[in-house]
Amino acid sequence: MPTSLPVQLLALFATVSIAFALWKGGSAERLAAACVAANLGSSILLNELLGQVDGVIRFASDGLTALALLAVTLRYAAPWMIGVMLLYSVQFALHAYYMVVGRNDRDYLHALINNIDFTGVAICLAAGTAMAWQGRQRTRDPAPL
Repeated sequence: MPTSLPVQLLALFATVSIAFALWKGGSAERLAAACVAANLGSSILLNELLGQVDGVIRFASDGLTALALLAVTLRYAAPWMIGVMLLYSVQFALHAYYMVVGRNDRDYLHALINNIDFTGVAICLAAGTAMAWQGRQRTRDPAPL
């Protein structure tokens, strides 16, 4: 389990966003929530089982998640998914920089950028779910004449 309070709050916010997407989202939001939940769950599980996880393993995990989210983006063409894909490109750039330069990926800058990036993914998921939910409400309840 994450030990610092900001990381625990981020995990809680991501879990609430995932639950909201599974509860009120459309097909795109539910599939994206499943991808993000698998990523979050695997990250926590790997950290619990292996302790300090190698950066290559996190890079591969994020890569598989981004590939699955790309399939969702191409299938449903949800506008909010553009933000998610841009945020995952930032994630790849971060991983690549730390791998190429050989910096320790346990430093404060890496944690800060990684946490801000994942918060953005959770915000995009929640916003996309809210937009899909509102769109369904509008089509279900037409405006009175």
